[in-house]
Amino acid sequence: MQVQLNGKGTELADTIQNVRELLLSYQLQEKIVIVERNGEIVDRSRYEETPVMDGDRIEIVHFVGGG
Repeated sequence: MQVQLNGKGTELADTIQNVRELLLSYQLQEKIVIVERNGEIVDRSRYEETPVMDGDRIEIVHFVGGG
């Protein structure tokens, strides 16, 4: 499946069915990211039910701590 991920064309495994699985494939913790799919922010509680489909435009913002 081909998607735009953070502005780059990316080939994803066909086994990735939803936003939660996408985050797991990149080893990202759900609590420290914000996901936008096709211009709309995905509510964290809906990651598992939000599909990832061929042609989607996905932006993932990952927060890191520092001090």
